[in-house]
Amino acid sequence: MSTDETSRYVRIRVEVVLEVEDDAAVAGAALRRIAGDAGLSAAERTRAEGAVTEDTAEALAHLVDPSDLVSEVPGVGLRQASWSSERIDYDPDATDWDLDEDDDPLDEEDGAEMTVG
Repeated sequence: MSTDETSRYVRIRVEVVLEVEDDAAVAGAALRRIAGDAGLSAAERTRAEGAVTEDTAEALAHLVDPSDLVSEVPGVGLRQASWSSERIDYDPDATDWDLDEDDDPLDEEDGAEMTVG
């Protein structure tokens, strides 16, 4: 692929932390989504139902779909998406919690501090 071809593709990384206030409501919504999915075989449906009733993170993975984020954006088409969910320990006041943890606050060329956003 030439540079012109690859420049058409953009990767967006999103990290979201959700507070689950009602495990049963999340599981119920996931079960309804699974029940409405005509593309699942009986075996897949049974496995999915068991997973979402045992693990709220798994239920959320069935409910949150990256294509929903871009389906209404004009001029783009989703080519690939992957996502996962897991339970985490979360303390918003912890000094090590940083949504921009991949961003280096120092400019590599001159060591100057950069302000982003």
